[in-house]
Amino acid sequence: GDQFEVFIERRKDEGGLQLSRDKAIAIKVWDEIAKIQEEDRTIEGRIESRVKGGMSVDVGVPAFLPYSQIDLRPVKDLDGLIGQSFDFKVLKFNRKRNNVVISRRAILEEKRSKLREKMRTSLEEGQTIVGAITNITDYGLFIDLGGMDGLCHITDLSWGRVSHPSKLYSVGEEIEVKVLKYDKDSDRVSLGVKQLGDDPWVGIGRRYPQGTRMFGKITNITDYGAFVEIEPGIEGLVHVSEMDWTNKNVNPGKIVALGDEVEVMVLEIDEERRRISLGMKQCR
Repeated sequence: GDQFEVFIERRKDEGGLQLSRDKAIAIKVWDEIAKIQEEDRTIEGRIESRVKGGMSVDVGVPAFLPYSQIDLRPVKDLDGLIGQSFDFKVLKFNRKRNNVVISRRAILEEKRSKLREKMRTSLEEGQTIVGAITNITDYGLFIDLGGMDGLCHITDLSWGRVSHPSKLYSVGEEIEVKVLKYDKDSDRVSLGVKQLGDDPWVGIGRRYPQGTRMFGKITNITDYGAFVEIEPGIEGLVHVSEMDWTNKNVNPGKIVALGDEVEVMVLEIDEERRRISLGMKQCR
């Protein structure tokens, strides 16, 4: 008793008609695709499989989704998209060749553009905001703030020494940052993580008067000495001449190793230049 549209393929010689429901559906789909592109609307589709250069998507007829049009950024797990449904824009189509090229990126770019306009009016210097890390480089983190990207330079990640940002964070991780500078003309945003907490160098002289003895961890070894972390974000230098009473030109690497806990004495603090001179031999 069901009723549905059919396509009349031909009349049979013996009488009757040869019909096709598939072709009727395809004709309607192609008409809809043409209308959707003309009116700049979206079409829903289900990602079926990976093909050369992209993905095959079922939008009523097979459509081609190029890798560059899947997302705003390269997708690592393409197989994880198979079976999922999304809305797409129709970039171009050729009915005779049964060829449809679609894009999900175009929709995401439109949404991002709207969010950027909204953010331009609400983003302020000094504001605290949560963003997702999109890229990690030698010099810092790029963070998606939900409309525009910001850069957190490696020097603004921590008050202490950071060898590489990837040691602390990973792509996709959400972190809280502070807006340090926002250039509205270029949409450049400078971000900071360490600025969310108090500067540990403030009042360092009162906390560690000259002659104070304490234990710290070796964080870096150079030809001229070793750096010792005495509290998170605070490092001091034990010069090679302050390591041993008998040998002022000893190789620091022969006395200490990275990660060693050593006892040191505060010899001098320069708060303005953020430098602390420490000694090891004075504790012996």
